[in-house]
Amino acid sequence: MQAQFSSQKDDWETPQELFDQLDRMFHFTLDAASSDENAKCEKHFTAEDDGLKQNWGGEVVWLNPPYGRQIGKWVQKAFEEGQKPHTFIVCLLPARTDTAWFHDYCRRGYVQFIRGRLKFGRSKNSAPFPSMLVFFNKDIF
Repeated sequence: MQAQFSSQKDDWETPQELFDQLDRMFHFTLDAASSDENAKCEKHFTAEDDGLKQNWGGEVVWLNPPYGRQIGKWVQKAFEEGQKPHTFIVCLLPARTDTAWFHDYCRRGYVQFIRGRLKFGRSKNSAPFPSMLVFFNKDIF
């Protein structure tokens, strides 16, 4: 259990209750970064599919990316895909407002900070970091 919140871990399984609440509003069609075991949508990309290389255009996308060194690439991809017509993206991200990716991309979307700390997956403990939702869509934001 100790490693669950260590810096060695970068995949944080989406809290089901949070996803369900958002899915009722947005009706997601694609989970862009998941595994077959924790995918939130029938259509989803696994590490083997490499969602960074896939087209997200025309989808309503749920993105809870790996939180490691590649997170900036995921946020950039979400921003860029969100510029496509008929594409709406919701990202669950750690609230790291001091990062380049936050200033370069998140601030160009709509940011909603989550009060308190989330419990990811089946964890009994809350995450050691705050979280935020970031929305990208060229027609709205």
